[in-house]
Amino acid sequence: MNSQMLHVEFDRQVENLVKIGYPKVAGVKTKDFIQHIEPLKKRIGILPALKKKAGAGCVAFVIVIKKDLVASEKAMPLVNLAGANGFVGMYPVEVESFKPIDGVTIPNGPAYLVADIDAGKETLNVTPDDALKTIRRSSRSPLTIDEGIALVTHFPEILRNSNCFSMLGSRRGDRRVTAIWISRGKPRLGWCWAGNPHTWLGAASCSSRIGR
Repeated sequence: MNSQMLHVEFDRQVENLVKIGYPKVAGVKTKDFIQHIEPLKKRIGILPALKKKAGAGCVAFVIVIKKDLVASEKAMPLVNLAGANGFVGMYPVEVESFKPIDGVTIPNGPAYLVADIDAGKETLNVTPDDALKTIRRSSRSPLTIDEGIALVTHFPEILRNSNCFSMLGSRRGDRRVTAIWISRGKPRLGWCWAGNPHTWLGAASCSSRIGR
């Protein structure tokens, strides 16, 4: 994408967040919600180039709204894939128990950009343990829960057109890893085991995170 296209995409994502109800869920006025995001538009100029061609699970950037502003349990139902809303299914654990792993630094502020995202097609049928090693060898970073939700919020079709994905950047000190996949026709935020490979789950990653 050139600079103009990136700015157009930024505006689309802001409009998408407003349209699906993020300000209401956050409990703030629309103009106040947009003020949290708008400073990020000035940072588009430093976005890294995509390592792979856009499409096929690769995205230039997404706007991430932190769970501090909109909790995961409230954000997932706002995800819509072909008329089906997302949901959280993590029994017997709670989504709040997952935190960013060591080596994953999240920018300050209620919102930030995640750049050069790859849904992880090359790590399909690879255990999360091994996929994390591959991601780190490539000098990339695994996505967190907030970032995975942002990806399917702005690009829900990625779950069908590319692959579903795990988010190895969020853990809770055990063998569980978070993932988003299609369950009963709906996008689901759940978890899988770190040592189990799945033919339909890649490991999503990014090249950088950009704050205000």
